Amino acid sequence: MSLILNIDTATDIAHVSIAKDGEIIDSLANTEQKDHGGFLQPAIQTLLKSASVAITKIDAVGISAGPGSYTGLRVGMASAKGLCYALNKPLIAIGTLEILAFAAILETRIIYANSPVLFCPMIDARRMEVFTALYDQNLQTEISPCAVVLSENIFANGLLKNKIFFFGNGAKKWEAISRHENALFPGTFNNVLAMSKLAHSKFEINEFVNLAYFEPLYLKEFFQGLVSK
Repeated sequence: MSLILNIDTATDIAHVSIAKDGEIIDSLANTEQKDHGGFLQPAIQTLLKSASVAITKIDAVGISAGPGSYTGLRVGMASAKGLCYALNKPLIAIGTLEILAFAAILETRIIYANSPVLFCPMIDARRMEVFTALYDQNLQTEISPCAVVLSENIFANGLLKNKIFFFGNGAKKWEAISRHENALFPGTFNNVLAMSKLAHSKFEINEFVNLAYFEPLYLKEFFQGLVSK
């Protein structure tokens, strides 16, 4: 059994949620990216109060560990580490792209169970740049998280062999230049639920990170080309 406070300030929409055994009890969101720092601590207090959960009763803190906004990642990580240190609770780190991909997998699993597709989350990194990765339907990594500059043919090889879902706040830039019929753009998914389930899974196997040494995944170097499988 787990009672986990989850924090995600990595992208344009920040979330905090509290979940029991991977199921959300309550959550709050902020759509003003520049105000994630001001949103976070009051939101945690409000959330715990509305859920009638004492902060000392949580079993762990989950954090969306990047890539994403540099400032957002620092804000979230500092708060998560501070809570874990003060409460002597473990910290669970979950890749932001993994969260996005799992959200898509959860919501399309029934429809595409017999029609293999790949999942490509994209996080806006300004200009024509995105943070991205590629996963199969079991959340196994086909392409590890990386930072790329988008071009019309960037996923050409992968799209010849597979239908690929592109989503996240960076996918609109790719949709504007993509011409391939196997490139699908399904919209948004429930990232809060996905993060809660992933955090619970990691908690069950004691997959925690070191408070002193763990840092967010920033992915600063950009690549001009990407050849997907």
